Amino acid sequence: MSISLSSLILCPIWISMAQIQQGGPDEKEKTTALKDLLSRIDLDELMKKDEPPLDFPDTLEGFEYAFNEKGQLRHIKTGEPFVFNYREDLHRWNQKRYEALGEIITKYVYELLEKDCNLKKISIPVDASESEPKSFIFMSEDALTNPQKLMVLIHGSGVVRAGQWARRLIINEDLDSGTQIPFIKRAMDEGYGVIVLNPNENYIEVEKPKIHVQSSSDSSDEPAEKRERKDKVSKETKKRRDFYEKYRNPQREKEMMQLYIRENGSPEEHAIYVWDHFIAQSAAENVFFVAHSYGGLAFVELMIQREADVKSKVTAVALTDSVHNVWHQEAGKTIREWMRENCCNWVSSSEPLDTSVESMLPDCPRVSAAF
Repeated sequence: MSISLSSLILCPIWISMAQIQQGGPDEKEKTTALKDLLSRIDLDELMKKDEPPLDFPDTLEGFEYAFNEKGQLRHIKTGEPFVFNYREDLHRWNQKRYEALGEIITKYVYELLEKDCNLKKISIPVDASESEPKSFIFMSEDALTNPQKLMVLIHGSGVVRAGQWARRLIINEDLDSGTQIPFIKRAMDEGYGVIVLNPNENYIEVEKPKIHVQSSSDSSDEPAEKRERKDKVSKETKKRRDFYEKYRNPQREKEMMQLYIRENGSPEEHAIYVWDHFIAQSAAENVFFVAHSYGGLAFVELMIQREADVKSKVTAVALTDSVHNVWHQEAGKTIREWMRENCCNWVSSSEPLDTSVESMLPDCPRVSAAF
């Protein structure tokens, strides 16, 4: 096992500090000397030797990857699958690289939804001002006008966005395994209108404004000697804080803050918003849902909030490894009875496909997904 340069240097120092702090007053001089040593270590340079810059390409081509004719992500030159541990013993850097690739794949899937599936990107909230945070969903041309049937797709929680089931499967398996595209294409081939929800797009991130703290020396009422003492303490505190910040955040990544999207600040809110403004307004006589993982919980919450409307429009619900819980979500008896008749939850199981799987929850049947 290799040890990073920063760990090799810093660990003995932290241990020595801890030992000294346990000693008596006679150790004060040693503590001061060690603090002085720590203050002179240039952690920016130290950490750069351990971790390359967090500066990654913004295109698949930049990463030297592409999807082949089978929808598999492969290295352009070697033909090999994606390698997570690109830099050995640099887990944080490898994770940041993986996340950067994931963001590119998210945009790539959006392009496929528009170009290959002919879906339209619809901005929400529908009455959003130009300056406020916005999200979006995808719809087929006939989503609101198809008089017969409408398919609604809801993914699970985490980093996935509209059109995806699992980022890991997209990267490690193929597009058919990890995206909703096969569902969308089949639904459209069979005459369904389609709406693709985007329940994890709940906020936008912007850089935090810098806060300028007024110096204590501006207090003209205080005696000069007292101001000097306070300034000295303030400078020491700032030095310690900067030292810690350099170690915690060696490459000075930007501090971000989240601005939530009106009426879409959670997956549950998003499902209700899309129902009220789109699904409930659709002409379809029969609405069908496919909801994965947390998407199932969002659907149950939608039922709780809009029970009569959902029952009047929704014909059937296919859940996949749904994490809903009718007790915790306080779904009433009438909802549980409706779910038993109109929902089915396909769960991970080694049993043959559609084999009944026992459940302790009195809601909908659970059957094997055969994997």
